[in-house]
Amino acid sequence: MLFTARSSRRHFEIAFRMFDLNGDGDVDSEEFEKVANLIRQQTSIGNRHRDHANTGNTFKVKKGVNSALTTYFFGPKNDEKLTIEKFLDFQQQLQREILTLEFLRKNPDENGNISEADFAELLLAYAGYPQKKKVKKIKRVKKRFRDHGSGISKEDYLNFFHFLNNINDVDTALTFYHIAGASIDQDTLKHVARTVALVELSSHVIDVVFTIFDENMDGQLSNREFVAVMKNRLLRGLEKPKDTGFVKLMHSILKCAKDTKPVLLDL
Repeated sequence: MLFTARSSRRHFEIAFRMFDLNGDGDVDSEEFEKVANLIRQQTSIGNRHRDHANTGNTFKVKKGVNSALTTYFFGPKNDEKLTIEKFLDFQQQLQREILTLEFLRKNPDENGNISEADFAELLLAYAGYPQKKKVKKIKRVKKRFRDHGSGISKEDYLNFFHFLNNINDVDTALTFYHIAGASIDQDTLKHVARTVALVELSSHVIDVVFTIFDENMDGQLSNREFVAVMKNRLLRGLEKPKDTGFVKLMHSILKCAKDTKPVLLDL
């Protein structure tokens, strides 16, 4: 689809206006399909699905998810209008479900927490690091929290990815700090999260993040590396510029549907 499950609310608002061809403030199924088909034809992901439409299980999953999504948006008879409120609610629910699935795959403990090392693995999943560098970072996290790790809760995990959804604004804020000669310590990152992303990150999550990215352990964050890795994490391997928007969202849904169909599409 067009907007990745991790796209910002602003991106979804832009997508909705793009679908609203007649400008009446709502989207009907015909408008939705016209734009969706056009964009699918212009992306490498869409082309791959089209070229393999008659082979394997991918097409069956895609067709089933498309049908459920259309029903969710436009009703069983395809005669309902999609509002911006429902579209944004869909984005929020989908984000939460996919992130929850990722979290649960790490087998939380009896308190519902995953280990700090598991959190690091999820964070570095699409970092683009050589395997050796990735392993080194995860080992550092394991060593740091081996004896006093309290784990990462699902709420902490969801909050951190809400923060990442605003990574471009975070990048701007951190750049201002850097230009001003101010150090980017843990308190600074917490302040940026609170003021830019409007989310309260726990001190423990920030401590883990600094353990991952503070190579010389001087208490300062390399904002360039941190931001670059976090942007890659949001892209989830869909790094080609053309593969943006609706196609990314469809790709995320398909990946999710192969394991567990999202509850919000269980119609």
